[in-house]
Amino acid sequence: MSDLKQRINEDVKSAMRSKEKDQLLVLRLILSAVKQIEVDERIELDDQRMIAVLDKLTKQHRDSIEQYEKAARHDLVEKERFQLNIVQSYLPAALSDDELSQMIVDAIAETGATDMKDMGKVMGILKSKAQGRADMGKLSAQIKAQLS
Repeated sequence: MSDLKQRINEDVKSAMRSKEKDQLLVLRLILSAVKQIEVDERIELDDQRMIAVLDKLTKQHRDSIEQYEKAARHDLVEKERFQLNIVQSYLPAALSDDELSQMIVDAIAETGATDMKDMGKVMGILKSKAQGRADMGKLSAQIKAQLS
């Protein structure tokens, strides 16, 4: 079992003991998403795949927050932000803008990318390094800005 999955399972037990229903709900949603992949693919996820699942859940919560804000549903925005914070607590520390910019410059140099046709090569290198540590949409936009 991956260290991250084990940590989440321990936190589920802790949340059950302390009767933290909201936190327990989020932790169970995380484990449900993980279990779905494990059953579908007949594998046990390692920490790298766990981070990818958490990153996907983070994106879903951000999208939900955006939609709820447009609909002026502040009660649901707060609920989603709470859930987002819990999911993000299991992700590695976020990259600073300077670190991210340097990673992009290094990846462009490594691939020899010169224009937008090479964007896939640059993203391929950065995706594994930045997964869970940076918003992939913002990362993509920064790469486009540097390649154009």
